[in-house]
Amino acid sequence: MTVIVETPTPAAAADAAPARTFPHRWLGLTAILAATLLNLLDASIVNVAAPAIRGDLGGTAATLQWLSAGYTLALAVGLLTGGRLGDMFGRKRVLMVGLVGFLAASLACGAAGTIELLLAARVVQGVFAAIMVPQCFGLIRDMFGRDMGKAYALFGPAIGLATIAGPVLAGVLVDADLLGTGWRSIFLINLPLGLASIALGAKVLPAGAPAVKGLKLDLGGALIAGAGMCLLLVPLVEGRELGWPAWSIATLVASVPVLGLFAWTQARRARSGRTALVELSVFKKRSYTSGIAFVVVFFGAVTGFSLAVGLFLQLGLGFGPLQASLAMAAWAVGAFVGSGSSAALAPKLGRGVLHLGLATMTIGLVVLWFQFGTSAAPGTWALSPALGVFGIGMGMIFVPLFGIITGELEDHEVGSASGLLESFQQGASALGVAGLGTVFFSQFAIGSGAAESMGAAQTVTGLTVLLTLVAFLVAFGLPKQAKAGH
Repeated sequence: MTVIVETPTPAAAADAAPARTFPHRWLGLTAILAATLLNLLDASIVNVAAPAIRGDLGGTAATLQWLSAGYTLALAVGLLTGGRLGDMFGRKRVLMVGLVGFLAASLACGAAGTIELLLAARVVQGVFAAIMVPQCFGLIRDMFGRDMGKAYALFGPAIGLATIAGPVLAGVLVDADLLGTGWRSIFLINLPLGLASIALGAKVLPAGAPAVKGLKLDLGGALIAGAGMCLLLVPLVEGRELGWPAWSIATLVASVPVLGLFAWTQARRARSGRTALVELSVFKKRSYTSGIAFVVVFFGAVTGFSLAVGLFLQLGLGFGPLQASLAMAAWAVGAFVGSGSSAALAPKLGRGVLHLGLATMTIGLVVLWFQFGTSAAPGTWALSPALGVFGIGMGMIFVPLFGIITGELEDHEVGSASGLLESFQQGASALGVAGLGTVFFSQFAIGSGAAESMGAAQTVTGLTVLLTLVAFLVAFGLPKQAKAGH
């Protein structure tokens, strides 16, 4: 369960935007929203479909984790360069390339005959999503200028709902088995939505000239960052199943100097006047570093917990995809309600809305923890009240989070800082899937009974409670209010 809630461009940047009203801007926003929904749905849609995929193509418990983690890892690394491509070649052109590549990868996912081909196609999907997504928010600024708030009033709640609706949609599609496609339909459904976005966007989106001429990508830095993330995540996903061989421990240890090398290369590029992937100056502000820590803990907990719940319902309780999606529907409804309420509360409460959301999440988690500790397996609707409360709290955090984190940054730092936050968000999601997924499967072997799955779910829920409490404490380091103009 992954969400990118981009911080709108700061007021100063918006003031610099053209004062004229761009023609067909609402049609353009529709095309952009369709492209954004493709990423949001595919980031979470496999959580419910994963058992059906494994039943058809085979694979291990680690495979179920990689179906989600592979996508988010590729997205996290690709976001470091995706925004730069729009500056170099023009946002509309790069968006079109990203959409075409994403749809081709979706078709490859739907046609995959082996689990290895599917995992490879998922990684390619993540790469093209990283090319596509950053252009969407830049184009909104180009079209709306000072009226960006009107666009985000529609955009924010749609993002919040789509992020949580992925598992529900997956259950409906897999159970419907349209034309015998089964789980493949969760990827093939991207084609009509993506083609509509391409057709509409090609006609109404502003072409725009490249924003920066002579800019060179730091491909070496991107490769080092990707290597460091892989060294960290691969042993977390594979290590438990293989009995933690020596290579897995060595790989984990090796990730530290490799990520350190990435930070050193970025500092060196900045000192030499070359464009760096990451503006390291933002780390000098304690509020921003607290924001990074919050993003890692919060999104890691939410995404890992989401995967564990989906696996528990299907592999542990034997729910079908549709029954599992119905059991999780209250989560989606709660997230939508929470996203809407935070829009009214955030201006009054500031960062207090994050604490309120985290406290609400904790209440839902504690109730779930007690439910998983009973001897009776829950029915379809038994978990709905607690999941709904958890969803309300989570939704309250989504919309205002990045604006609050960047509250004390200078205007010229916000763009780079927001892109970096997105990368950390995706990396944290992959880490959460790997970490909490490993904990779940350490207590539950595929084919075991409901009792073992409930014990594993209770352990994951307890860890999620702890992570939520950590996020509650970290939030005190964030700015008290969002940045003016966000």
